[in-house]
Parts: sequence; structure tokens; C-alpha cells
Amino acid sequence: MGNIFFAILCLLYIGVENVNAQVPKTYKNGIVVSAHPEASKAGLQILKAGGNAVDAAVAVQFALAVVLPSAGNIGGGGFLVYRSASGKTNTLDYREKAPGAASRNMYLDSNGNAITEKSLYGHLAAGVPGTVDGMINTHLKYGKLKWKQIMQPAIELAEKGFAITEAQAGELNKNRDAFEKYNPSGFALIKDELWNAGDQLIQPELAHTLKLIRDKDRAGFYEGETAALIISEMKRGGGLITKKDLAAYRSVWRKPIVGKYKDFKIITMPPPSSGGIALMQLLHSAEPFPVKRWGFNADSTVQLIVEAERRVYADRSVYLGDPDFYSVPQEQLLSLAYQMGRMRDFQWNRTSVSTDIKEGNITDRESEETTHYSIADSYGNSVSVTTTLNGAYGSKTAVKEAGFLLNNEMDDFSVKPGSPNMYGLIGGEANAIEPGKRMLSSMTPTIIERNGKLFMVVGTPGGSTIITSVFQTILNVIEFSKPIQEAVTVPRFHHQWLPDEVFLETDALTEKTKNILIQKGYKLTPRGPIGRVDAILKTNSGYQGGADPRGDDTSLGY
Repeated sequence: MGNIFFAILCLLYIGVENVNAQVPKTYKNGIVVSAHPEASKAGLQILKAGGNAVDAAVAVQFALAVVLPSAGNIGGGGFLVYRSASGKTNTLDYREKAPGAASRNMYLDSNGNAITEKSLYGHLAAGVPGTVDGMINTHLKYGKLKWKQIMQPAIELAEKGFAITEAQAGELNKNRDAFEKYNPSGFALIKDELWNAGDQLIQPELAHTLKLIRDKDRAGFYEGETAALIISEMKRGGGLITKKDLAAYRSVWRKPIVGKYKDFKIITMPPPSSGGIALMQLLHSAEPFPVKRWGFNADSTVQLIVEAERRVYADRSVYLGDPDFYSVPQEQLLSLAYQMGRMRDFQWNRTSVSTDIKEGNITDRESEETTHYSIADSYGNSVSVTTTLNGAYGSKTAVKEAGFLLNNEMDDFSVKPGSPNMYGLIGGEANAIEPGKRMLSSMTPTIIERNGKLFMVVGTPGGSTIITSVFQTILNVIEFSKPIQEAVTVPRFHHQWLPDEVFLETDALTEKTKNILIQKGYKLTPRGPIGRVDAILKTNSGYQGGADPRGDDTSLGY
């Protein structure tokens, strides 16, 4: 079924502007690539009004909170990578934080076993939201238009409604029982009959919350009416977030991870994202090898990538966490010599075994229901943003009368160090639960330069598959010379150390390549779509967008 579903998804989008890999449309003035057509329209509206990439990013973030409730959010968090027209870079960490009352063993029973439901669903699963503070912080530093103007598209979408897509109707119907369980008094995503494509989703409570944010900035969410509703919701369901937690939350500007891959400068996210360090490690692993000569998804190319991923995810499980709580050995992990040493022990004639691979000398399973957007403007600025509630629709719990869903990001901690989380990733002491700590993430928003000029903006949702999807998309463009839409569309594969399997999308590998890898001992496991990459390529003629046909993703520009 998964193979058929993926094929149908791709066919549905063939011929549509944002999937035409052969004749990519070029925009001279600006471009927005996001996970929903209405969100892309909101960003484009702001660009056309004279706004810059940051203004558009804020508009898209709040629009996604309305039109993509499975992952777009004001009750979650994320990471933002910024590059100015002059080449100055910065990254913003607006990741959620553990409440002050959180404790190391809060999701374990009396025998020390993880109680999975507690960290995944309901009020106890929620971390302190960071999205609203992150957007305000970003706009204050780099925005151009008035705050009220860039908030307006999202407010109108919530107030007037929008037509849901076929994929969204299916998702809402699938999650109906969970919505009813955790929201017995009801909210906008629940209705008496089943949802159908084209139905209007109107969210008056969310519109009111967005108006408070528009009119009162930070105080419209972290104080006053909305904060009181969050606290009431916590009390109603046994959650931990307090008035003090909300008042204390602040997003943080952090120094980007900046590295080199051949002639390209990579600008990406530092911890508490594991993505930036892991991406650079993967690029370092691939750089000495002739992958261009081997070819796209050839057996040698795949084997190299899998063996690199195996070692990088082993490191991730031990060495990465919130840098405000744990000393991440960033310099060593990013050393080219270190990564070459890690790759020295693999053999071409057989697979490595993950149980034999440990961290280098010097993971928990993450939800795939994240979302990403990439934006570039007429001034030459660019933004790459990945944002999430963690699981699809987060904790499935909405703040009563405020109209938005809370995240379930607490599951991204090592609930029990050494045990896998909901996405199969193993975590260690560096990512153990502590009050006020940010949970580790795989989100990898990235911007790439060539010869001092903007070259590419890229990112994706996908939980533990984010890092490998971004890595493969970059190689598709740089090494295999694929147009940006084709680089995004082609099938992908994924390995993450544990479980010791190579996950494949349909037609990712030829039968010949599969047989060669199987003979070497690799376990190949088919699965559904991997990631939903949204990317921008800067050419001499302008911007070209790659919007992933695995979802409702849309590239719009002018």
C-alpha cells in the first residue's frame, strides 16, 4: 500500500508548476517554498508588499499555524537560519524548554520502565512553547514591515477559513478519536461528520489568539489572557507549565555551524539541534570519495552514505544535547580528521554492524510531522526555518478557548537514557530531562553559499530522517547536477545506526543495486515517503524552487 500511495502522490502533482523538474520556473524578485499553498501565498503577499525574507518568514510561520495544524504552530518551537544580502549569518533557537517542574524520571513507572503515552499525548507531554517569542525576536532584529501587517494574513485565514486539502481531510479523520479523547469539550478540528477535501476550516478562537499576539506582541501569548488559558489547561489535564515558565521563556541567538564542502560554504544550525553537526560530519565523510563518478544512488554511493550515517548517528546518541546544560564537543566532532578516522574501519566488501559501532573517542525516535519553509527576497536576504509540534498534531491537546495545539516535545528528551524514543533514536545523558532544558532535535535548516554568493536554501521535516534527507538533497544538486525540483523529488533512503536497517522509498534503488547491497549483508526495508524537502536554488537568472510532491508543498514567487 505504501508504494502505491507514494506513486499516486507523485502522479497527482505531475504537471503542476511546483513539481516540474525539467523546466523549473525562475523568479527574479523573491520566492517562498512551504508545506501549504495558503502559507506560501501569505509569504508571497508580504514580499510583494515590500517585506524582506524575515517578514515573510514570520507571516508563513503564523499562517502554517492556521492551515497546517499537524505541524505548523504557535504551541511548539523551531530553528531559524538567516543570511543577509551582505553575507552576514545568524541562527535563532526557539526550541521548546522543559517546564520548571520537570524531572529526570517523570515518564518512568515504579520499575523504571518508560510510560510511552505520558510523553506522547496529553498535557504532561508539552514543553514550554517557543514559536511566538522566536518570531517576535526575529522580527525585532531583522524585520522591515510593521508587526501588525505581517500578522494579518494568518488572522484572515483563521477568521475567514480556508479549504482543506484531500491529504488534510484524511489526517483530520484519522486523528478524530485522539482529538475527542484529549479535548472532550471540543475544538475547531473536531466536527460531527467526517472531513472532506474542500471543506472550510474556520478557527475563531485561534483568530482571537493571533489578534492578541498582533496587538500585544509577546504579552499577547506569554502573559495575560492566553497565558491564563494555558495555565487553566495545564491544571485541567495535569500538565506542568506554569505562569513562571511562560514568563521566563526566551528564544536564543546562537552562532551558526559554518563549514566547507569543496567550493561551498555550509551555514547550518548548532545544538540543541543535532542537525548541523551531523550534516557537516556526513559531508566530511563523502568529500574524499568520487561520488560524482559513481553516480546517483549507485551501490558504492549508497554504501558510503549508509556507513557515514551509521557512525554519525552513533555520535549523536552520546555527544549532542542542549549546550546550555551540556558541554558539546563541537570542535572535535566537526574536525575533518576526526570524521576520516571514524570512516577508516568500514570495508567495501561487507556491511558494518551497528552493534559494533560505538560513539567516537573524544538516540530517541523523533516525530516526522515537522514542517519546513525556505524564503529568499528581492534584497538578497534568505531564511531557512524548520518548526514543529513534534508528533502529528503534537500532544493532540488544544488550549481550551485559545484554539491552538500544544506540542509533545518532551518525548524528544531521553526519557530513559539508552532507550529509543518514538522515532527509534537512542539518547544518552546529554539529552536527559532537566528543568529549563531544551530537548535535542534533528531539524537541519541550512543555507549554502558559493563564491561568497547565495547558492541554496534547504530543509525538511522528517524527524530522524531530516539530516539524511537534507544531506542527500545537497548531494543531488552539487554532485549529481540535478535541477532543484528533481533534487527534491527523487526517491530517498535513510539509515540511523539503530535500528540497523536501510529504509528505502519506492524506486530509490535499482534491483541490481539492491542485490549488491544485500549480498554484502545490508538489510533493506521498504517504507513510505521520507521527508518533505522545500528548497531554493539561486541561479544567474533568479530563484528556482523545489517543493516536495510528497505533500501539499508549494513554491511561489514573482
